[in-house]
Amino acid sequence: MARIAIEMPKLGYDMEVGTVAAWTRKVGDSVSRGDVLAEIETDKSTVEMEALAGGTLVEIVVQPGTEVPVGTTIGWLDDGK
Repeated sequence: MARIAIEMPKLGYDMEVGTVAAWTRKVGDSVSRGDVLAEIETDKSTVEMEALAGGTLVEIVVQPGTEVPVGTTIGWLDDGK
C-alpha cells in the first residue's frame, strides 16, 4: 500500500500560507480523483481542494482552522496498491 501526501496547494501567485477551513471527507472515506477533500481559505477567498489521486483518506494531519505554509502535508491517502 502506497501512501500519498495531500499537500497545502498554492492557489495564487503570491500565496505562501493557507488555512484548512474544513475537511469534506473523514478518515476511512474512499476518495476518487477530482473529489472535493477540503475547503482551503486564503487571504482572498475560500476554495474547494480536489483530490489529485484516488484512495482512502487514512490520516488528517492539519485540523480545521490551522494555517500552514504551501506544500505542507495536511493529510494522507492510501492508494490500496
